[in-house]
Parts: sequence; C-alpha cells; structure tokens
Amino acid sequence: MAGVTLDPAPRVRYGILMPTLDNARLDEVIGECLARGDFPGAVVLIGHRGEVRYHTARGRRMIVPEERPMEPDTIFDLASVTKPVATATAILQLAEQGRLSLSDPVQEHLPAFVGEHKDAVTVRHLLTHSSGLAAYRNFLAEGLRSEEIIPEACRMPLAHPPGAQFLYSCLNFILLRGIVGAVSGQRLDEYAREQIFEPLGMTDTMFCPPAELHVRCAATEELPEGVLCGVVHDEAARALDGVGGNAGLFSTAADLSRFCQMILNLGELDGVRVLQPATVRLATSPQSLHPGNQRGLGWGLGTLHARTLRGDFFPPGSFGHSGFTGTSIWIDPFSQSYVIILTNRCHPTREGRADPLRYAVANLAGAALAEPRQYAVPRRYFGRTLTGLDKLLADECKPLRGLRLGLITNHTAITRSRRHMVDAFLEQELDVRALFSPEHGWRGELDEVLGETTTTDEQTGLPRHSLYSSVQRPQPDMLEGLDALVYDIADIGARFYTYTTTMAHCMEAAAQAGLRFFVLDRPNPINGREVEGPILDPPFQKLSAHHPVPTRHGLTSGELARFANAEYELGCELEVIACEGWARELWFDETGLPWVNPSPNIRNLTQATLYIALGSLEAANLSVGRGTESPFEVFGAPYINGERLAARLNEQKIAALHFVPVRFTPASSKFAGEDCGGCYVFTTDRERLQPVRASLAIARTLCEQCPEDFDPAPCLHLIGSQAVLEAVQRLDPLEEISGVFAAQETGFRQKREQYLLYG
Repeated sequence: MAGVTLDPAPRVRYGILMPTLDNARLDEVIGECLARGDFPGAVVLIGHRGEVRYHTARGRRMIVPEERPMEPDTIFDLASVTKPVATATAILQLAEQGRLSLSDPVQEHLPAFVGEHKDAVTVRHLLTHSSGLAAYRNFLAEGLRSEEIIPEACRMPLAHPPGAQFLYSCLNFILLRGIVGAVSGQRLDEYAREQIFEPLGMTDTMFCPPAELHVRCAATEELPEGVLCGVVHDEAARALDGVGGNAGLFSTAADLSRFCQMILNLGELDGVRVLQPATVRLATSPQSLHPGNQRGLGWGLGTLHARTLRGDFFPPGSFGHSGFTGTSIWIDPFSQSYVIILTNRCHPTREGRADPLRYAVANLAGAALAEPRQYAVPRRYFGRTLTGLDKLLADECKPLRGLRLGLITNHTAITRSRRHMVDAFLEQELDVRALFSPEHGWRGELDEVLGETTTTDEQTGLPRHSLYSSVQRPQPDMLEGLDALVYDIADIGARFYTYTTTMAHCMEAAAQAGLRFFVLDRPNPINGREVEGPILDPPFQKLSAHHPVPTRHGLTSGELARFANAEYELGCELEVIACEGWARELWFDETGLPWVNPSPNIRNLTQATLYIALGSLEAANLSVGRGTESPFEVFGAPYINGERLAARLNEQKIAALHFVPVRFTPASSKFAGEDCGGCYVFTTDRERLQPVRASLAIARTLCEQCPEDFDPAPCLHLIGSQAVLEAVQRLDPLEEISGVFAAQETGFRQKREQYLLYG
C-alpha cells in the first residue's frame, strides 16, 4: 500500500475558505468497498491544478491462482477507457492533420461499409455512438480471425438510421480502429505508441503488454483456460489480437494522470503538444444531444451513467469515461481536477462492482475541489480596474499635452467617478479642436443614420462630426489643424458592433494625414478569454462587417487597434493607453467600473452577453426584442409558434441557455405593433455559454420549423461566412456546422497572441 497525502493547509478561493480532501475518509471508503467484496483491490489517484493530491493502492491485484498485493504502479486493463484515450485521440489527431474529416462518410475509408443508410454514417457518428450500429458482437466466440473482423463489422446492418438515437456501441470504435489503420498506414497500437504515449511520457501505457510485465498487471476474469492477467478481457478486442479500438489498452494511474493533465492543458504537457486547444474543447463539448446521453467525441458528458463518475458536485461540462473491468477517469476543466479509479472488479468473476467507489470518491473529491460557480463572490480584481482614460488622467494627460486633438467618442467615455472624457480634458486645459461621434450619436440615443454630417456641440462650441451619416470616416477637411486623434468608446466584444469599425476608419484617416492616434482602452465586457465563430469572409466593407476576426474575438478595443494597424498595414502612429487591474477572464461586473448602456438596446450585461447569440440573426425577418423592455433577451415573429420552438431548442440542450415560450408586441422596429410568438432566453451559466454556436442552433431550428417564413440569408454579413450560412440552410448537424470554422478559431487564437496587452 502507498499513498500521497494532500497538504492540509486551508485553501482560500474567491474569498471563501475551501475544504481540503479528506484523505482519511477516502481511505475508509476504499476499505469499506474492499470489506464488502466489491473488488479485490484498487488504485485511486486525484489530481488538482497540476499536482497529484491523493494516490493510494489498496487490496490485491490478484487473488487466484496466487495472491499479489496492489501497488501504485499496477498496470490495469482499461477496457472502454481505451475509447477516449487511444482511439478518439488518434482520430482527432488525423483530423487536425487534414488526413480525414469528422464529416467523412465511413465508406470513404472502409469501402466494405455498405448497406441501407450506411452512406450517411460519418466518422463523427462513430465517435458519438449515433451511427445506428448494434452495441456489441462477440467475434471471439464466433471464431473469426483478426483480419476478418472489421470487414464483418462493416457488413452488419444498422439497428436504426444514423443520428436517430444514441446506442452505445463497441462496434463504432472497432471501425474507428480500422479507419486509423486505413488513414495512417499503422495499426492503432503502433500509431498510439508513437503519436500519443511516447510523446506524453506514458511509459507504462500500451496494448498487449509483454510477458515480463504481466506480473505487474491486475488480474481480471478466471476462465476455464486460466486467469486473464496482462491479456485483454474484452472478447472482441482479444479476437483483434488484443488491439481493439473499443478496448485493449493497459495503463497505470500515474500514466493516466499525465493524459488527464494534457487534456486540462488543452492538448499540451511538458512542452509537447498532442492536440490543439480547439480540438480538446470540441471533443469535450456536446456533439450528440440525445436525451440523457450527451456525448463528446469519444467522451461521455451528460450520460445516464455519468452520475456515478461525476458524483453530485462536479459540474456539467466535466467529462470522462468508464471501463467494464472497473476503471474510470473523470475530468473537471473548471476546477482543473481529475479523478482516476482503477479496480479489478472482474477478478475472479464479473460479479464485482466499481460504481459505489466511483460515486463516493467523486463526491469526496468534488465537494473539496469543484469550483463554487453559481454563488461565487467576484474575484480579487473586483473594484480595482482602471480604464485607459483613468490612467491618462492620473498621469495628468502628459502624452497629449501640446497636441491639437480630435476626440472620437460618445457617452460611454467616462471615468470611474462618471466624469466624461470631454469635460475632463477641457478641465485639464488640453487643446481639443473637434469631436467625432459613431453610430447612435454623441449621446448614444439614436437608432437612425443622421442627416447632418457636421454640427456644433451646444455645450462646448466645438465642431462635431457624425461618422454615422452620409460620411463614415473622417474627411481631410475635418482633420485640418489637428495633430492627433484620441479614441475612447466602450465596445461589446462582437465583430459586428460598429464602433471598432469606426475606430479602424479613423486610424486609416490619421495615417493618411500624418496624425498620431491614441486609444484609451476599456475592458471587453464579456471577457477577453473566449474566441468563437467564423472569421469574416472578405470583402464585406460594411460598418458591421469590417474586421477579419471571429464573431467573438476576445479583444479589447486597444488590442483590436494593434491587430488592425499591423494586419491591414495602416501605418498608423498608434499608442494604446492600457487598462490597469483587468485580466482576460474578467467580466464587466467584476471590474468595479460604472455601467453605461453602450447603445440604446444594450441595457445591462445580460443583454451584452446574449447580443452575439441574437444579434447575429437580426437582419433576418426576426425581431430580437428591439422596441420591447427586453432587447436581445427575447426573439420572435408573428409566424413563430413559441411553445414548439422552445421545446425544440431545449431538447437540443444548447450550452448554458434555456428557452421559455413568450408572446410580445414590439412598440417600434421590426414587427412594430404586431403580436409575435417566440422565446425568452435565460443564461444559466455565462462561463459555458457559446453564443455563436447558440445563434447557429437557433437559426437552424427556425429554418427547420419555419422553412417558408424564416430566411437567414440577409444575416450573411453578421454570420460572416457563406459556408456557415449554407450549412445552416442545409440543416447540417450542429457539430458539422461548428466544424466549418473550428480551425479558424484555433488559428486566430494563435495570431492574436502578438497583439494582446493583458494576461
């Protein structure tokens, strides 16, 4: 027996004193299971934030024909844990390399896979257990040779049409084993060793352990011919020479902890990248949404069986997998934790059980380690954020002194004490010569294009130029007599929000006129961590379709200015006055800054959070709540049946959103005065919300339910991608639609690194 104990020092997170792992109780739970005879022995390992916090070995790894004690480095037959660790990882790597697509028909790689409906079965269907294949087949009992098994599996009829329902099937992963071989030219065991296990330093992870390692293995079932030890228990995998895509992998708790940490690190460990971050996120997010059985790509999410692995405290969004032999892993990305349970519950018969241990350990670990999300007090940065304007004023505006200034601003340019930028600059006796205003005007109250381009500001007497009129960028005569332009406008973090297009136009004009350009930065209100959506197709050239970035770009205005200056080769003499005390994961309500409605229909942070999800669709014949008390929280139209729409959207379990039927009558804007059916949208967890994917799910569902009335085509410049729009119109599966732009998200995350100002 061996163990690693957790440092008993108390932990404080979000100002809350957190419990620590109760090692004594963990030991007791394992002892109770051993005393009941649930299994002969177990190894349990719990990791948290890059450290192993508990690792123990109890009981015996073999009881017949001889007794052998369990050791921390015992090698276990992982059974179905093979699916995510070896097979799915291999498939995802090959997809990243462009050697296959998750949308490929299985027939493309396995030509023998023919029969009714089989031409519609894709690689993704296999990964999500929605192919329609039967659950299992004992090829060993049938006496088939290894080389006959995959062709025979290909000939099996489907139990139901692809995508129609969830049916957990080992045959899916046996076929995936065949696809790995067909695409890579290597058998799964060879490929996984070279591309996954050796790079990760998983030295005790392998198919078909050599005879000299059998003494370290946990025994499984006693058969008439002897006890299985170091030989795979699963009959189908045994018939496949020990290398089944569904089973066959052997490993230790320590090796699996390296794999789990790689997943938590979004595909990297110790400087070695095995998967791209976008791939890990895709694989561990819902891909198949059949009720009670959400699946990722090889991973189990909200399955009926998942409760015993997840326990009561690890949150939705965590994931894992179990194995028939009594093995399991569960990973929680929010708390950066994982639980590995390895038992030999099939020794010497299949009558043992691992679920009581899984449930108890998951609860002990989850209660101590899971993040307190719903009721968490704000993080340590609360109340400390300073905007670029605050910092500039604290420095007595030294960078601007002696310059003749034009200010590009509106009502949102206020200090922490709610002093407006223009008033503060005039008090500082800066030489302000002109004002420029964006969409919605100087006071942020207008929803229409202004008729007049230049007026005189009543309070200051300064010329005020509207850049949301017949003119959308400063003209040379507007810039005469200026040395610099200063931009300070609150953004919302969406590609199609027009303020940052105005900023780019002004930067270009400043470069052409030889003026300096200052951006007084402000936080991205919906956090600067997340990136989502397709990159804008060129060339739209609209205020709402200008920057070639994802829909949710995760940048501040200052960072986007740095991006634009370099990527568009503007040649602007740019200086960004950065915020202080802001970090990328922070939302606006965690900054302590005063809220100002950035535009007339964004009246709170909830509406800002939902803006991308609904704003992407407002060019269609759809009301997004303008003219109501809840813009961007309700949507609908006279032709929509709200009850039917809400039921269908909730059935899809769109991450962090819930839909309630509603009827509303807009007082203005689209469908003014008309009774509309639709939905009220509730955000259940903003950290998990994927607004772009939610928008596409809504659009696809409306196309499905209202094909004669709803047309998303006018939203092309908002969605930003012709390919994505066409996929929605074809009613492609949501995972396939997301797959159209997944690589763009990954590429942009890498590209934007050089322009970031905040950690």
